[in-house]
Amino acid sequence: MLIMLLLVGAIAAITVGLEPLVMKRFKEWQVKKEARIEKQLDRMHEFSKTKYYSQLYIVFPLVFIIAGIVIFKSLLAAVIGGVVGLLVPNLILGQRERMRKSKFQTQLTDAVNLISSCLRSGLSLVQAFDVLVEDMPAPISQEFGEVTKEIRIGRTIEEALRNLCARMPSEDLELFSNSIIIGRETGGDLPKVFSRLVTTFRDRQKLKETIKTLTMQGKIQGVVMSFIPIFFAFFIYINNKNHFDIMLQSQIGRFLLILAVVLQVFGMVLIKKFSQIRI
Repeated sequence: MLIMLLLVGAIAAITVGLEPLVMKRFKEWQVKKEARIEKQLDRMHEFSKTKYYSQLYIVFPLVFIIAGIVIFKSLLAAVIGGVVGLLVPNLILGQRERMRKSKFQTQLTDAVNLISSCLRSGLSLVQAFDVLVEDMPAPISQEFGEVTKEIRIGRTIEEALRNLCARMPSEDLELFSNSIIIGRETGGDLPKVFSRLVTTFRDRQKLKETIKTLTMQGKIQGVVMSFIPIFFAFFIYINNKNHFDIMLQSQIGRFLLILAVVLQVFGMVLIKKFSQIRI
C-alpha cells in the first residue's frame, strides 16, 4: 500500500513538473497549426474561419478518443482514435481545396469565352479580366481578382498569370496562360485563339465525363471489395470478441494480421491507380 502511494505521488510530482513544458509545447504546436491553416484558408479566400478549423484539431481527437474508450474499452483504440481525429481536419481542408479547384476548372471554359467576347468588343485584356471578376462567381472571380491586383501594383500580365497557375495548377489554365503570353509576344489574334481554346476545353471535358462514366463501375467494385474484409472483421469482433485471440496471442498470428492489413491497403491503392485514366 505504501509503495502504491509513493508511486502515485511520484507520478503526480512528475506530471506537475512537466505541466509547464507540456503546455508550452502545446501552445507552440497550436500557433504553428493556426499559421498553416490561415495560409491554406487564404489561398481559398476564407479569411475568417481560422479559429473554427483550429478548434477541429482539438474537438475531433477528443471525440475519437472518447469513442475508442466507450465503444472498444481499449487504451490502444483510444490512441488510434486520437491519431485519426488529428487527421480528419486535414482531410476536410484538403477536400474543400480540391472542390474549389474542381469548380475553378469547370468555370474556366465560360471565363475564356467571356474574355474572348470582351476582346472582340474592343476592351483590353486587363479590362476583360475586370469584367470577368464582376460577372462571374467565386472561385474564378477571386483568382482573377488577384491577377488584376498584381497587375495594378506593377507586375506584368505574364508574372500575374504565372502566379495564378501556381495557385491553381491545371493543364487548361496553363494552356490559356501560355496562349496569352505567346499571343502578346507574337501579336497573334487572341479572340480567335480563345475560340479554339473554348472548343478544346469542351471536347476535353466531354472526354473526361465519358471516361468517368465508363470507369464508374470498376471504381464502385473496387471500393466494395476493399471494405468487405474490414466490415467482416468488425462484425466478427462485435459478435465474438475472443475470435481473434488465437491470432493476437501468437507471434505468427500478429505478423499475419499486420501483413493482411498492409496487403489490404496496398490492394486499395492499386485499385485506385488502375481505375484512374489521365488524359
